[in-house]
Amino acid sequence: MNARTVYAVSELADILRGLLEDSLPSVWVSGEISNFSRPASGHWYFTLKDDRAQLRCAMFKNTNYYVRPQPKDGDAVLVRAKVGIYPARGELQMIVEHLEAAGTGALLRAFEQLKAKLAAEGLFDAALKRPLPQTPRVIGVITSGTGAALQDILNALARRWPLAEVALYPVPVQGKEAPPAIVRALRELPLRAPADVILLARGGGSLEDLWAFNDEAVARAIRACLVPVVSGVGHEIDFTIADFAADVRAATPTAAAELATPDIAERYSRVDTLDINLIGHIQRRIQQGREQALQLGGRLQRLHPGRRLQERAQRLDELDQRLRHAMQMRLAAKRDALTIRSKRFEAAVPLSRLIQLRERLRLLADRLQRGGRSTLIERSVRLRQAEALLNSLNPAAVLERGYALAMSADGRVLRDGGTVAAGDRVRVRLARGSFSAHVVPDPTDG
Repeated sequence: MNARTVYAVSELADILRGLLEDSLPSVWVSGEISNFSRPASGHWYFTLKDDRAQLRCAMFKNTNYYVRPQPKDGDAVLVRAKVGIYPARGELQMIVEHLEAAGTGALLRAFEQLKAKLAAEGLFDAALKRPLPQTPRVIGVITSGTGAALQDILNALARRWPLAEVALYPVPVQGKEAPPAIVRALRELPLRAPADVILLARGGGSLEDLWAFNDEAVARAIRACLVPVVSGVGHEIDFTIADFAADVRAATPTAAAELATPDIAERYSRVDTLDINLIGHIQRRIQQGREQALQLGGRLQRLHPGRRLQERAQRLDELDQRLRHAMQMRLAAKRDALTIRSKRFEAAVPLSRLIQLRERLRLLADRLQRGGRSTLIERSVRLRQAEALLNSLNPAAVLERGYALAMSADGRVLRDGGTVAAGDRVRVRLARGSFSAHVVPDPTDG
């Protein structure tokens, strides 16, 4: 009797799943969705059916995240999936890797072909992109006049940059009439209003819903527009030809409004910061000016000609006193020496000779006294002459006679009119007080 091979249910289910996955690694299937469900996990579960059969499908969260819009019962779709078995229920199941609306494949091919064509022409080159204005005064908006995208844009503009005026050019954003209307708006809006930037926007939708923004004429009109264009079409994952042609692409209409405008709250904060910095800078400059003025004032006092003349006059007084004292000491020494010699003579010579010598001594003493007095008078005269000469050279004395002393802004004394030019600032000192002045051309100069 041959031994029987017995499989557990789970083992056989794993074998069958392996056979299916190995023989059909990935297949494309078209059908209609029914029993669609989306639990809190974010995974999708639905049945794909046609008029004769149906298959259970699962599309997990990490795969279905980029599918927009979310499918619903009754949608005709095209899926790429792996076929397997769900062991817990023993049912045939497809794990969906990609899902698109039926007919989307042709649209995607047309999209890629047009994108490649325009890219080859250089229509999407970064060098063609124009910078957006820093502080737009007028913002043009091209979108549906009744759509939610318009309200999103207006709310964002009112919040971020209420100083700008909004110029709306309503257009249909879906259907055959949408592309020519958008082209006309891109051409006419800059002529109707002084727009600094234009927002081209609409809300999200399927590839068919957004197809007006994949029109070649719209792309060329964007590049031909007179002002920069920001595209905000669909949701973050949606891309259109208009996005590539625009100067700036935004993920949503709200994002387009935010990219085109500065944040007024940030500007206010920046102005406050600049104001504080400016006040601090001015205060520091004032303090530095005060300190510099004190330093220059002290330096001027030390170098002032009047003070130097006072020092010289004091030195002359000291020299005069020393000279007088020296003359007196010399005369006293001569008198003492003569007295000593007189006494010696009186002791060494006869009386007559002593009388002659005494008379001669008297004469010599008189001559010496007259000579010393004459020398003292002569020195005093010379001292007074030197003092008079110093007084005549004193700038303060010159100023007392009605003259003025002109100095440059850096404190240099001006002696030549050719060293200053019209508009220079000078300082004029008088005998009493001083003032500042600006140099003006002399009308008498030829």
